[in-house]
Amino acid sequence: MTINYEYHDVTASESLEQYAEEKLKMIFDHYDFVIRADVFFKTENTSSDDTGMKCGIRLSAPGPRLFAESSHENFREAISDTVSELKRQLQKRKEKMKTH
Repeated sequence: MTINYEYHDVTASESLEQYAEEKLKMIFDHYDFVIRADVFFKTENTSSDDTGMKCGIRLSAPGPRLFAESSHENFREAISDTVSELKRQLQKRKEKMKTH
């Protein structure tokens, strides 16, 4: 399980990395074909108070890379939302792998 973190206009945080690793561990355990995850944290200036803390995750697996991104008022919500989207994408990928 290899996870790389990148921060853009955000201070590196051990607690954020632990939370992201905890969420991604479920993906690595359930989908053994996932090799690596790249996690991106960045802040944006937005007009809404409900967005601005952005998390993007790119997964390396057989076939095209999977990517999901979400923006919320805090990074923990953004991580959870992004991981949920990746789970949906992985389920579709797994179903396609079974048919061949």
